[in-house]
Amino acid sequence: MDLPQSGLSDLHRHLDGSLRLETLRELARVAGVEVPEDIAFQPGMGLAAALERFRVTLAVLQDEASVRRVAAEICEDAAREGVRTLEVRFAPQLHLQASMERIVDAALDGLGGRAGLILCTLFGEPPAVIEKLVAIAAERPGVVGIDLAGAPRPQHSWGMAAYASAFAEARRRGIGRTVHAGEGRPAREILEAVTVLGAQRIGHGTTLAEDPEALEVVIERRVVIEACLTSNVHTGAIATIGEHPLPRWLESGVRATINTDNTLLSAVDAPGEYARAARLPGMTAETVTACAAVGHVAAFQRR
Repeated sequence: MDLPQSGLSDLHRHLDGSLRLETLRELARVAGVEVPEDIAFQPGMGLAAALERFRVTLAVLQDEASVRRVAAEICEDAAREGVRTLEVRFAPQLHLQASMERIVDAALDGLGGRAGLILCTLFGEPPAVIEKLVAIAAERPGVVGIDLAGAPRPQHSWGMAAYASAFAEARRRGIGRTVHAGEGRPAREILEAVTVLGAQRIGHGTTLAEDPEALEVVIERRVVIEACLTSNVHTGAIATIGEHPLPRWLESGVRATINTDNTLLSAVDAPGEYARAARLPGMTAETVTACAAVGHVAAFQRR
């Protein structure tokens, strides 16, 4: 597939899921961490099992130096892939050998202005965590957005609405807002993310078309869906890439982008994901190029 002349966009790439394999192994040797042979995701493994794989990558990314290195390498890799607009996201509260501020500064140093940084809180974390992330972001223009990542679970004490105040503060501060929602879960989650948290973008959103109200609100508010095709197969959100709803979204008027999610764990790169999208029934070179263009425009910009 010919790449769009404007270059690719990738707005949904996790730092702790996008290490180079050789870097993971090198850092693991130093840290005394065992890297399993089956570190990569497998189709249909489910979101909970997929999230467990991050325990290994996080174990080697606990200090500033490793975070700085991986952030820099992600930018180098993306540039080689033809990605012109890149955003990298991670949860600094999970990197424990330095303060959250120093971990964020290390990531920003590694990115070196080549990508925007998004800070993630995780479903179920106390609202104080996202409040702290917003405060950190407010002081650092290189942090362009916040994200609610992971997945809700019945045992969580805090639901999505508990983070509304922090998301509202992010909006006041001119910080972008995205939420992992509808990743094989009910589309009402997408509606709540948009109407309660004020999300400008939705990560995954595979069930969007199953709820007419959610679909209408997403289209009306020009919310952008961050599609991650291969990842959605791995987590079981969709059965096969050929069943991905991306073409139907676009036909309905949804704005969407194509993204890698985790280049290491899903063994993907941006050109490969764009090529997979191009092969979906109903997709054309023009619609693929349009997805890249949406990513260039929808990238978070601090004002």
